[in-house]
Amino acid sequence: MKVTVAITGASGAIYANRLIEKLCQSQQVDLVYVVFSVNGLKIFMEELGLDNVTFPNKCKVFKYDDFSVPIASGSNVADAMVICPCSGATMAKVAAGIDDNLIIRAAGVALKERKKLVIVLRETPYSLVHIRNMETLTLAGSIILPASPSFYSLPKTLFQLVDTVVDRILSHIGIDNDGYRWGD
Repeated sequence: MKVTVAITGASGAIYANRLIEKLCQSQQVDLVYVVFSVNGLKIFMEELGLDNVTFPNKCKVFKYDDFSVPIASGSNVADAMVICPCSGATMAKVAAGIDDNLIIRAAGVALKERKKLVIVLRETPYSLVHIRNMETLTLAGSIILPASPSFYSLPKTLFQLVDTVVDRILSHIGIDNDGYRWGD
């Protein structure tokens, strides 16, 4: 399986970092495509306290403005795409089909090719504009999965709390994981 992870300028880099870690550990995943928005890279480095960003060999990082890469075309689309964290601005552009960067183009390709597109919105509170964009994207086939951690598993660490969101993302794109399941 090939999975695209797009990281935008919303706060929540810890979710993206943990998602990429778990995707790279999965036997179901062959390749992880990573795309940062300009602000996404800055916030990722700042929130995680990094001087530079490196990923395992399973990852291939694409530039935000490079439309010559595989995920920009329906003929070589990834099996699933996750925008994590997703800003309200990115969500609005995806909903409007404004393909002015690789993240939006890849999301549009995922939608038109009927691939899984999970949008991990990291905005609060929601405006009516956000809600209407979520409706548009849901009707188009995407999954809106806000970065809203759950507490019924009684997480004891920050990473366990983050995993309550990340494991839901993995489940929605068809990746086996050992996340908490209510009633198990």
